[in-house]
Amino acid sequence: MPYWKQQCSGFLGKWAATNRSAVKGWRGMRSVLALALCGLLATACDRGSHPTRIGSSAPQFTVSDGTQTVDLANLRGHVVVLNFWATWCIPCIEELPSLVELQRRMPQVTVVAISADEDADAYRRFLVDNHVNFVTVRDPSTRIQKLYGTIKIPESYVIDQRGVLRRKFVSAQDWTSPEILDYLGKVSRLNTD
Repeated sequence: MPYWKQQCSGFLGKWAATNRSAVKGWRGMRSVLALALCGLLATACDRGSHPTRIGSSAPQFTVSDGTQTVDLANLRGHVVVLNFWATWCIPCIEELPSLVELQRRMPQVTVVAISADEDADAYRRFLVDNHVNFVTVRDPSTRIQKLYGTIKIPESYVIDQRGVLRRKFVSAQDWTSPEILDYLGKVSRLNTD
């Protein structure tokens, strides 16, 4: 059963169990509402890897968490992998070692990770315990995530040296795969040749 269908079934079952009187009055409409809700959830899960902003300037931002500040404008001249993540996100944690390795293998690419974590202490402990070697900053308001249209993490964007969005990666990636390393190498050479 697809993930979205499991989520729809679980949500509707819980809602019906807690709202028995409402369910009795809605019996005739229940299937219609369930179908509509599942359809909405299914389309919301399709985040697409080719957003309309590809090929245009990346939304500019400055974010600070008291320990670290990131200003995208200061990264002009560098290829940036902008990653949205959190320490409580299992796919994000699975992706993390390959981002660490990417930063080691390709120092000409700047990995910038923006975390949705609210607990500053747990976030800092996680960074130390996992030897994170790239720029990361907390944005518990998810302001920057929303600016990019990201509604589910992990999600990443490749921004070229001129500040142009080149690609969007949906879900966890193996950032050391030959295809991704080759792609990032080409983007790194794109505006320098």
